[in-house]
Amino acid sequence: MRIAVIGQSLFGKEVYKELVKEGHQVVGVFTIPDKDGKADPLGAEAEKDGVSVFKFPRWRLKGQAIPEVVEKYTALGAELNVLPFCSQFIPMEVIDAPKHGSIIYHPSILPRHRGASAINWTLMQGDKIGGFSVFWADDGLDTGDILLQKECEVLPEDTVNSIYNRFLFPEGVKGMVEAVRLIAEGKAPRIPQPVEGATYDPMQKKENAKINWDQPAEAIHNFIRGNDKVPGAWTEVNGTKLTFFGSSFTSCAPNPDGQPLEIPGASKPGVVTKNGLVLFGNDGKWLIVKNIKFEDGKMIPASQYFKSSDSTTLQLSEEEKTIANEIRATWKRILTNVADIEDSTDFFKAGAASMDVVRLVEEVKLKCNGLQLQNEDVYMATKFEEFIQMLVRRLRGEDAEETQVIDYVEKDANNMKIRMPHQLFINGQFVDAEGGKTYDTINPTDGSTICKVSLAQLSDIDKAVSSAKEAFENGEWGKMNPRDRGRLMYRLADLMEEHQEELATIESIDSGAVYTLALKTHVGMSIQTFRYFAGWCDKIQGSTIPINQARPNRNLTFTRREPIGVCGIIIPWNYPLMMLAWKTAACLAAGNTVVLKPAQVTPLTALKFAEMTVKAGFPKGVVNILPGAGSLIGQRLSDHPDVRKLGFTGSTPVGKQIMKCCAVSNVKKVSLELGGKSPLIIFTDCDLDKAVRMGMSSVFFNKGENCIAAGRLFIESSIYDEFVRRVVEEVKKIKIGDPLDRSTDHGPQNHKAHLDKLLEFCKTGVKEGATLVYGGKQVPRPGFFLEPTIFTDVTDEMFIAKEESFGPVMIISKFEDGDIDGVLKRANDTEYGLASGVFTKDINKALYVSEKLQAGTVFVNTYNKTDVAAPFGGFKQSGFGKDLGQEALNEYLKTKAVTIEY
Repeated sequence: MRIAVIGQSLFGKEVYKELVKEGHQVVGVFTIPDKDGKADPLGAEAEKDGVSVFKFPRWRLKGQAIPEVVEKYTALGAELNVLPFCSQFIPMEVIDAPKHGSIIYHPSILPRHRGASAINWTLMQGDKIGGFSVFWADDGLDTGDILLQKECEVLPEDTVNSIYNRFLFPEGVKGMVEAVRLIAEGKAPRIPQPVEGATYDPMQKKENAKINWDQPAEAIHNFIRGNDKVPGAWTEVNGTKLTFFGSSFTSCAPNPDGQPLEIPGASKPGVVTKNGLVLFGNDGKWLIVKNIKFEDGKMIPASQYFKSSDSTTLQLSEEEKTIANEIRATWKRILTNVADIEDSTDFFKAGAASMDVVRLVEEVKLKCNGLQLQNEDVYMATKFEEFIQMLVRRLRGEDAEETQVIDYVEKDANNMKIRMPHQLFINGQFVDAEGGKTYDTINPTDGSTICKVSLAQLSDIDKAVSSAKEAFENGEWGKMNPRDRGRLMYRLADLMEEHQEELATIESIDSGAVYTLALKTHVGMSIQTFRYFAGWCDKIQGSTIPINQARPNRNLTFTRREPIGVCGIIIPWNYPLMMLAWKTAACLAAGNTVVLKPAQVTPLTALKFAEMTVKAGFPKGVVNILPGAGSLIGQRLSDHPDVRKLGFTGSTPVGKQIMKCCAVSNVKKVSLELGGKSPLIIFTDCDLDKAVRMGMSSVFFNKGENCIAAGRLFIESSIYDEFVRRVVEEVKKIKIGDPLDRSTDHGPQNHKAHLDKLLEFCKTGVKEGATLVYGGKQVPRPGFFLEPTIFTDVTDEMFIAKEESFGPVMIISKFEDGDIDGVLKRANDTEYGLASGVFTKDINKALYVSEKLQAGTVFVNTYNKTDVAAPFGGFKQSGFGKDLGQEALNEYLKTKAVTIEY
């Protein structure tokens, strides 16, 4: 379609870009005039593409459309007007001109919160559900028919910025594009807005953002966050106007320790504490604000309100003067309208906007050896001299507790720059191992060293356990409301999603996972897991139990589900991030603290995850990550008296050793997910095409490095030859190559020792007399690549029929037609019982076989279909305990019974 885009801002720019990608012809862009010499992002983007851009200061004069403006618009012949975000009044002569009319984006679920401050009012009113509408423009004010709407949950501590960046911006862009697509297809609805529930809210300005203290604390919190950052909720203290930002609400009983601050109109004085300014509602409950802004524009941490500003101006060294001059040049490049950057130049009064803050933070990071400022740091030091003083203090290591500098290893990979922490993560800080011990982590694609990683020593393990114990027993985490805990986990999941491409790239180069699989499964399911268990945090509850009454007294018995304490978690190398998520998410949701040991050969996504816990706001000591040797770390965690639970995924022999040590040390609770030799039974009456496809996936998924991989396929005699023929034909089509190549099907094995083990496994199969019909050899190229391998004529006594390969090796055996009980006996003749599968169109047969198979998971006419809500775990020597689903919480909780006589 021929489209005219009318609007402004980054949101408008992204909508424009996506419409162009969809193949629409944007015939013109209408945006606002340049401000302080800066073009609006929408207009600048369109100009780069050679699209006609018009910057009318107004469309109407004295209520009438300006003929010259309408004429220029009409000449373009647009079939649809798209208004993603528009602050100008557009005359109806333009709105109604195109064949398809005009559509507008509005950041609320209409008819609620009509008006220009919809996001503010969504928060100020304490709405639990927010979202956006795309509607057909009419001559009313946000009253046109609805085309589509999308909803989102409003989190208790959302601000205008957070809900906009999390949902309204990204999903709004998609929504606008979807709306245009529906129009182009002739499927766009026109749903009249209901009268019921309609509200029109006035524009939120500074003059009406004064806080009313005569209301409950939660209402005050909603008002402050609804005005954060613009226009800013304010009050007067000692004749000075103070604006509050960064509000958090808690329903806990107040007991703040700090210095009182008299606030006119408030039910009781505020309290300046080390965590911020505590404010009270008329219901006695309280909230806390993080930052305070003065009338001159300076912002400070609320905890610093009574501390006199440091009157000592730092004297800069020559090196620091050089940095100051470089930063001055950066300010000049950003503030193009300012002739000279003076010490008194105010960043925002000179015309900087929120995107300029992001740019300044990134420029500082590049010029100052990775120093990571936060956006709030810029708001707190708006004048150039203040900014340089703050920057130099950070560079010198002052205010270290406020800023964490991470020693990243940076690499260019997958068309992006990835930044990888490589040190131990203990008590909220990345630190070197004792003695500076390190080891190399290897890229299995070519055998090259990715980077050196800190190698945890005995003293490091004890420090991590100690910090986890302190966080659990005395820290903020142990006192936190479960819903607040869930909010942190949701925030962590959002950060993982925001960085999912980087995480998937790191996973690919560290473990050899094909990138597309790493993105969808390794990372994608990890995000889903944290979101799933975040929802459980405030739903963990006990029960009341009727007991025999000892009359005349009466009794009440109830149970409490309580966290265990410090949990040790040891994860394998096949799904580094996903295995972390499966165990850690349930552990944290239950309220425990964690000391986690990633596999020595794949530590990097776990360390990146640790960085995200800091950004998400997890208290220090809650999560600790220790790369290194399992023989040292795993042993110490098993033996440590302060570790009360250990969760392990790995081999059966190591699991047995862990279980023994946990019993001897302090009888700690254990859950084990161990080896498998999962049988897959394929009957003649199956859908053969699907059985071949899923049979391939059951073995070769994630290059066979899959705990539930089908270790042995039993094929009914009458389809045996045809199945083998088809499988060999399909395996020949598998593309082996660089896991970052989007066309690659099969990447390298995880590490060289595992490749060597697989090659020996294949040699053993040949020696035993099995028929090697395909593969079995190392691919002649750099890296640790093994050909997908197929063995047939495998008999029950062979080594390869009994032992797990944990690689891309298909083991095929035959069973006689109709011998259901016979094949079940063979399938169950193993000490493992992790997973299994059956393919048949006969529902009676499927149910009978699934009942008789001795495995924790049975797949019927599918395979590898795990879900975060379904429990996962094995029988027999495949371990005990469950990951995922509600049952996983039981592994990280203890039950206490309380009986009261009254």
